[in-house]
Amino acid sequence: MEEYIRIYTGSGILVNRLASLLKENNSRFIIKDEKESARLAGFGTTGDSVEVHILNSDLEGAKNIIENFKKEIEK
Repeated sequence: MEEYIRIYTGSGILVNRLASLLKENNSRFIIKDEKESARLAGFGTTGDSVEVHILNSDLEGAKNIIENFKKEIEK
């Protein structure tokens, strides 16, 4: 079984931006949105953090994208 590694946690807007960049690079990733999952299940939850997890084997090829994204949002 292939393993995913968390690379970023933030708002849904920023996660969508990073996801777009990863898609352009053909990196395989998943987005975990616990708040949305809880809402759909009928439960409440606090916080507004969404996680991006990338496939371990795609991490090396996506490092520059991730680093540039983090620099971009720090400005």
